[in-house]
Amino acid sequence: MEKTSEIILNLDGIEPLDLFGINDTKLNALKNAYPNLIVTTRGSQVKLTGIKKDAQSAKSKIEMMMRIISRHGDLTVQAVHELVGGGNPIQGKLGKNSKTIVHGRDGRVIKAKTKNQKQLVEASTDNDIVFAIGPAGTGKTYVAVAMAVKALRNRLVKKIILTRPAVEAGENLGFLPGDMKDKVDPYLRPLYDALDDLINPERLKQFIANRVIEVAPLAFMRGRTLDNAFVILDEAQNASSVQLKMFLTRLGPNAKCIVTGDLTQIDLPRHQYSGLGKALDLLGNVNGIEIVRMSKDDVVRHRLVKKIIEAYDRENKKIFEEE
Repeated sequence: MEKTSEIILNLDGIEPLDLFGINDTKLNALKNAYPNLIVTTRGSQVKLTGIKKDAQSAKSKIEMMMRIISRHGDLTVQAVHELVGGGNPIQGKLGKNSKTIVHGRDGRVIKAKTKNQKQLVEASTDNDIVFAIGPAGTGKTYVAVAMAVKALRNRLVKKIILTRPAVEAGENLGFLPGDMKDKVDPYLRPLYDALDDLINPERLKQFIANRVIEVAPLAFMRGRTLDNAFVILDEAQNASSVQLKMFLTRLGPNAKCIVTGDLTQIDLPRHQYSGLGKALDLLGNVNGIEIVRMSKDDVVRHRLVKKIIEAYDRENKKIFEEE
């Protein structure tokens, strides 16, 4: 009688959905290759029970799948079939050139939907600092957060830092009750919304508790060095020139950064000036920094959002011509 074995594998930061596939398509490919092996999953663990030779072989395949995901960010079902069949998946089958940014918490594939969103993804891959400038609804923040989540899953960074200026959008919110987190969370809600769509709630709660993901007002960045991190500054049009310089000079040698903003939606008091325009003028030609300009053609919200932007643009143009 052949010796049986039980092996437990920890996923070590690999998202289960990336490894198992939507509806367990990749996991089933592995199971079909080892019909006499019992493969069970629980959270971030895989248990292999059966003949020792099969268990060891399956362990080797799973570890290879994990390495592929870590290095290339994606692993296709076709590549898994080739892998478990004894082949060596070629680069094109690994998904390195896949348009998929990341998988959402419900298994939904998150992709760049427009030409400029795709440019934002490519710019962030090739540069350490990217400015994404454009009107509301163009997916600037969402794509940026998706890129940050991808970098974390692929272990390119150790943490994600999301920040934005705590500036009221034309409303006086007054005194907010509660502790500091309660007071600033309303300003940061859009960032939490993007995270909620991309990461399982329990996992997200754990990441925030362990400070793997940090969401904080811009003022909290002063004096820090942001290294081994993917950093996003959202709504940068509401930051002063001094604040933007402070933020950008916080970056450590192994950091990625995306700055998003809309120069048509500045919410600063009348006596304060946005520092975003000046930053774009000063840094546009710096090697390693790229500016991606998005337009109403990139709007991915409700179909009427594009028409609303066009209407306000016409009004602004009319006022400018009259002056």
